[in-house]
Amino acid sequence: MTHFVLSAPCISNLFFDLGIEVAFTGRSNVGKSSALNTLTNHKNLARTSKTPGSTKLINVFEVEPGIRLIDLPGYGYAKVPVALKYQWQCRVSEYLQKSNSLKGLVVLIDIRHTITDLDYHMVQFAVDRNLPVFILLTKADKITACACKTQLNCVRQNILGFKGDVEVEIFSSLKKLGVNQLKQKLDSWFNAGRNVNYTT
Repeated sequence: MTHFVLSAPCISNLFFDLGIEVAFTGRSNVGKSSALNTLTNHKNLARTSKTPGSTKLINVFEVEPGIRLIDLPGYGYAKVPVALKYQWQCRVSEYLQKSNSLKGLVVLIDIRHTITDLDYHMVQFAVDRNLPVFILLTKADKITACACKTQLNCVRQNILGFKGDVEVEIFSSLKKLGVNQLKQKLDSWFNAGRNVNYTT
C-alpha cells in the first residue's frame, strides 16, 4: 500500500538515494495532492488545501520497497513572500539536480490556464537532465470536452520545441480522467515489468 514516509526541507534530509522515484510538481493549487490521492485511491494520503502553497516540504510516499512518489513544493504562487518562494524553488532545484533516484517528472498544469514561463522552465530543466516528462492538464472536469481537446492539442504543439521525452494528457481527479494513462507512464518509468499496485 502506498504510504507516507517523511517530509524533508531539502534533499540533504532524505536518508536514502537508492531505488526509483518519480516526482510531481506544478504551480501551487494546480491539484498535485488530489492527483496523488486519486492515483493511490487514498482520500488523505497527500494533504489537500484550498490555500495555495500548502505543500512546503519535499513529501515522500513509498509505493513498495524501492519505489517512491515525491510531492515537491508548488511554485509560482504570487502571494507567498519572496524569501519563502525563493527557498521553495531552491529546494525543488536542488532535488531535481542531485537526486540519483529520480527517473521521471510529472508536471501538472491547470487546463484552464496557459502554460507559464515557470512551467516551461521546469520542463526544460528536466529535459536538460535527460529526464522524461509527463504533463498532466488537470481539472479537465471544469471545462467542456471540446475545450479540453483544443487545449490538449495546443499544448502538444507547444512542446514540440523540447528536444526530449515529453508527453501530455488530460487529467481529472474528480472524473478519474487520465488515471490509467498516468499509471501506465509511471509503470514504464519504474521499470517494473508489471503493473505496480498503487492502491493496496
